[in-house]
Amino acid sequence: MKLLLAEDEQALSNAIAKGLRKQGFAVDQAFDGQSALELYEINSYDLLVLDLNLPLLDGMDLLAQIRRKDMQIKVLVLSARSSVEDRVKGLNAGANDYLVKPFDFEELIARINNLLRQSFVQMPSTLSIQNVSIDLLARTVSVQGKEIALTNKEYGILEYLMRSAGRTVSQSELIEHVWESEADPFSNALKFQMHSLKKKLGDANIISTVRGQGYRIDADSTQTKNSSEAHHA
Repeated sequence: MKLLLAEDEQALSNAIAKGLRKQGFAVDQAFDGQSALELYEINSYDLLVLDLNLPLLDGMDLLAQIRRKDMQIKVLVLSARSSVEDRVKGLNAGANDYLVKPFDFEELIARINNLLRQSFVQMPSTLSIQNVSIDLLARTVSVQGKEIALTNKEYGILEYLMRSAGRTVSQSELIEHVWESEADPFSNALKFQMHSLKKKLGDANIISTVRGQGYRIDADSTQTKNSSEAHHA
């Protein structure tokens, strides 16, 4: 999943981005509202982490501009504005969640994961196709019940394809959602990671290469569970 982080305090932004990348997210950083808007307009993001006190273009104004043309992207506000009035104003302006600074990083991750699950109609915490299962909360992958070790990029590729099961995903779309924006779309990085991922899946490989179009996982055997169903399964 690819995130846009709009935070003007560079030390804090770098710390947050470093932690998010360790969790496997691709992160683009903007240190002012105008740069954030420009990045948003030329890239595809799954979620925006937004500070309200941004230079050049205030966070509330940025949120308003985005919401005028996009109601789908999830927006998590990070702000030192802690009054109830400020939180209500942010949520009414179109934010999906509001986290007051200072905050615990684990709570930030939990809120991001929760919003990303809500981006999909079935809101699963577990995805299963044939013998391959992903625990979206623990970010682990199992094949025939046995956990396998994947790199962050391999996990990101598999998660995005499983979420998109039933349709062909182009190479450019995968790069947009799994790599950061400065990634070279003409490099062999995707092919290398895809080859490694398929090798690790072994006989349980569920990814098909559609020549000239991209990659596909068929949805016929897809199963989703929410956290309560998974607990009782």
